[in-house]
Amino acid sequence: MKIIMLGAPGAGKGTQAKKIAEKYGIPHISTGDIFRANIKGGTELGMKAKAYMDQGQLVPDDVTIGMLLDRISEADCTGGYVLDGFPRTIPQAESLTEALNQRGEKMDYAINVDVPDEAIVTRMSGRRACLSCGATYHVVYNAPKSEGICDACGEALVLRDDDKPETVQKRLTVYHDQTQPLINYYQNEGILVTVDGTKELNEVFKDITAVLGA
Repeated sequence: MKIIMLGAPGAGKGTQAKKIAEKYGIPHISTGDIFRANIKGGTELGMKAKAYMDQGQLVPDDVTIGMLLDRISEADCTGGYVLDGFPRTIPQAESLTEALNQRGEKMDYAINVDVPDEAIVTRMSGRRACLSCGATYHVVYNAPKSEGICDACGEALVLRDDDKPETVQKRLTVYHDQTQPLINYYQNEGILVTVDGTKELNEVFKDITAVLGA
């Protein structure tokens, strides 16, 4: 079962991807993890990616797809995988489709976790993080026992720059420009499944497994 996760930043697609991977016994593959593994391992593609990243440039699609294809060729991917964070653009999607076609493979599902922008801004601006131990909270959904204080280590909690409303809105604008067209792309491919991401986390997962099968 080969699955692509789609959804705006903060929609919860990463959380659902992990739950899918756990339930079905397939790897959860994020581009960030692939980059880190290749750079740490000193692979040729990893070194190419690092050179671009060190200059503050985006890693070209051919390098990213090369690393992705290497990853999905590993033994643990024979039963499928969940892609989280890739593809992000139509050219990336087309390159992935073409690369899989050459291997006689194709994606089975593109799951779109749909959440309205205003709900995402509210959701993300309520996040609080402990910079000391890495624990995360939410002022509404997962509040610490003492306001502004980490339960785990007692340090002060902060609103990260990434979670500030103005930053979230900018990220959503980029998402709508670059990534939302993927929804139409995978709809045309006949593999798109849209679930209501405003529901409670386990309800969203239940809707996904209803499509994927128990």
